[in-house]
Amino acid sequence: MMSEVAIRDNKIPESERTNGNISNGNFIKPQAESMAENSEESQKKGTAPLVGDPVKTDETETPPVVLAEVEYIESEALKDVEDFVDSRKTLLSELGSKDWVSMCDALNNVRRFTIFHKEAIVSMLPDIISLVEKSLKNPRSAVCKTAIMTSADIFKAYKDDIIDSVDPLLVQLLLKSSQDKKFVCEAAESALIALTSWVSPLLLLPKLQPYIKNRNPRIRAKASLCISRCVQRLGVDGIEAFGIDKLVQIGVSQLSDKLPESRDAARTLLLELQSAYEKSHVSDPAVTTEEPVISSWEDFCQSKLSPLSAQAVLRVTNVAREGLVSGS
Repeated sequence: MMSEVAIRDNKIPESERTNGNISNGNFIKPQAESMAENSEESQKKGTAPLVGDPVKTDETETPPVVLAEVEYIESEALKDVEDFVDSRKTLLSELGSKDWVSMCDALNNVRRFTIFHKEAIVSMLPDIISLVEKSLKNPRSAVCKTAIMTSADIFKAYKDDIIDSVDPLLVQLLLKSSQDKKFVCEAAESALIALTSWVSPLLLLPKLQPYIKNRNPRIRAKASLCISRCVQRLGVDGIEAFGIDKLVQIGVSQLSDKLPESRDAARTLLLELQSAYEKSHVSDPAVTTEEPVISSWEDFCQSKLSPLSAQAVLRVTNVAREGLVSGS
């Protein structure tokens, strides 16, 4: 029954309400016809129908009652809260509420704060992240997806300042991006892209490394993709700073992994490393040194890797180079 769910919209801007219901906020008006919609399709459209359980009375059963419909808002469409002071005071309690409606409201308020008031909630971030992590584990898909979107906004707002607190969010996003529920998986993948786009790759790579050894092949694959994206942002200097030897070893370890997604990420990584190595080892005739110079990528691989690993890396990079030459 509708009376059992109090839709809290008192902290949502007036401009986001329509006819007493939230049309550009967390929830829009109940619709009986939503019962016929497929839940997965609704999630793809950015909404999720929430249906009450059937009520059994002897031999009869009343039809389920649609309580509300969740609307997922893109960050660009979010508007500031009307009463920041009051909203900030109640934020943590609502994030920890047992009422999922309050949780979704609070998660969207976190998103608003990261956009419009990010400095004002810095001191609350550890508690906020802990409660967002809890929401990521919530079995209710509306709460989980809203928490995923909240994570992405946190990464974008705080960038490198979030690195010491990123672990609990990272592990949950890797898990969610590896599950079978497509709309949750896609949202988690977008959040991981935000993470690798806004946080320094030099800081993030050590956080990602342990997950390429995870027992779950899907998690290994998602971690490999994140590492590959990070390396593409490093550039020649960043690769040398992190250690090209370490990165080549990561690529080798994923070349024979179970999932093609992981193997493809490893190939992309190794090609990036080959390109960076060759750019940084162009011999300068004006510079003389007594140190022996390893001039070629092939020499480098053979000096740093086992014969089998070096052969695997060279096979990948040489085939790719031959393909580029033949296609030019």
